Amino acid sequence: MAADSRSPRDGKHLEVLGYYNPLPGQDGGKRMGLNFERVKYWLSVGAQPSEPVQRILFRAGLLPPPPMVAMARKGGSRDMRPVDPMTGRVLNLEKPDTNNQQESDEDEAIDGSNAE
Repeated sequence: MAADSRSPRDGKHLEVLGYYNPLPGQDGGKRMGLNFERVKYWLSVGAQPSEPVQRILFRAGLLPPPPMVAMARKGGSRDMRPVDPMTGRVLNLEKPDTNNQQESDEDEAIDGSNAE
């Protein structure tokens, strides 16, 4: 629902953009419907979705996920590893194995000295 931020929560709304029923239906799934074109329009003119709506729009593919930082434990230091913006998972940036490269360079140097 698109509503003016200055109006009461249950007050007059500008436009109904979709629906969401969190209670599972007979098939076990949650029911949801969105008018994607109108949602895109309202986002393009500066509408700010609430946090629950942001999660729904992220799952629908209309918004990127919010930036997240993984925490080690409550009150602990923050884990500053990079996070994949699409999945929210911590990226494992493996450094190239320099030992194998050095060994191959040494092998080439040894082979080159034997050829002379």
